[in-house]
Amino acid sequence: MLNRRQFARAFAATATAASLAACSTRSAPPADDLRAGSGKNTSLGPVKQVEAGVLNVGYAEWGPADGKPVILVHGWPYDPHSYVDVGPLLAAAGYRVIAPYLRGHGPTTFLAKDTVRNGQQAAVALDVIALMDALKIDQAVLGGFDWGVRTVDVIAALWPERVKAMVAVSGYGINDLEANRRPLPPAAEYGWWYQYYFATERGALGYDRYRHDFNKLIWKNVSPKWDFDDATYERTAESFTNPDHVAIVVHNYRWRQSLAPGEPQYDVYEQKLAAAPTIGVPTITIGSDFDGTAADGKAYRAKFTGKYEHRIFAGIGHNVPQEAPEPFAKAIVDVDRF
Repeated sequence: MLNRRQFARAFAATATAASLAACSTRSAPPADDLRAGSGKNTSLGPVKQVEAGVLNVGYAEWGPADGKPVILVHGWPYDPHSYVDVGPLLAAAGYRVIAPYLRGHGPTTFLAKDTVRNGQQAAVALDVIALMDALKIDQAVLGGFDWGVRTVDVIAALWPERVKAMVAVSGYGINDLEANRRPLPPAAEYGWWYQYYFATERGALGYDRYRHDFNKLIWKNVSPKWDFDDATYERTAESFTNPDHVAIVVHNYRWRQSLAPGEPQYDVYEQKLAAAPTIGVPTITIGSDFDGTAADGKAYRAKFTGKYEHRIFAGIGHNVPQEAPEPFAKAIVDVDRF
């Protein structure tokens, strides 16, 4: 198990530069070591609010105001509590860490009642850009998983000047709507059952009614080895009571399947993303058990053209930063040194 001294040494170690041509892959320590330190913190501290773009964004913040900025983006069905242990670790290393609640989550609300409750990838990415502008952050190290990795990948592809470096769990998450129209083998389709559920009116009504239990089931399914307790889940589940939560989630998944339109102002960005652009910023990608056979990162290696390393967290599920906070935090520090 990693103790504090070992973790400090890991932070102080110089990162090894990865080859641009080859995929540098390493496996993290066994699952017991990966989970060292998990669950130490239960509170995000005072949640701050700022008007940014079309939103009033709630966000957690750790570390000195003049520290190097790090922005950590959560996925679904999660919230900034995914970084509740990562934030203090990075703050202790001198970073200023920002973890926003995405649209439709927690205290993040729309400024106008008539704004479309849109969950498409370009809209969510521009929310983060607007947050950076509001906080006067020109460039940051980004990290994310699930919706969060899609968001940081989009920002790195379209606005690379805003990204110093990036940690991307599950690698390349940019949606390809044309590819999404093509059917997968039955075993693969089975894993996306909730997307088909959300495509129906029954699914939208069911998610609205049962969102608490629905999302807890997702947590268990995608992180079967993570023995989280009820209190851990409940802290995040509060975010699902946001009045726009169901609309944003349902639109996100319907949009991915071309079952709901996006908004015209995002068309220029989605056209660029449809070309599956490469990402040139320094990147560490992380594969976990959730990724199955894709955990080795080979499927998306060619999408990253800058300094690069891939790490495999065996025994860890989908919520990588909360399940394995110390090695995730170390990846942020390491990629900042690339």
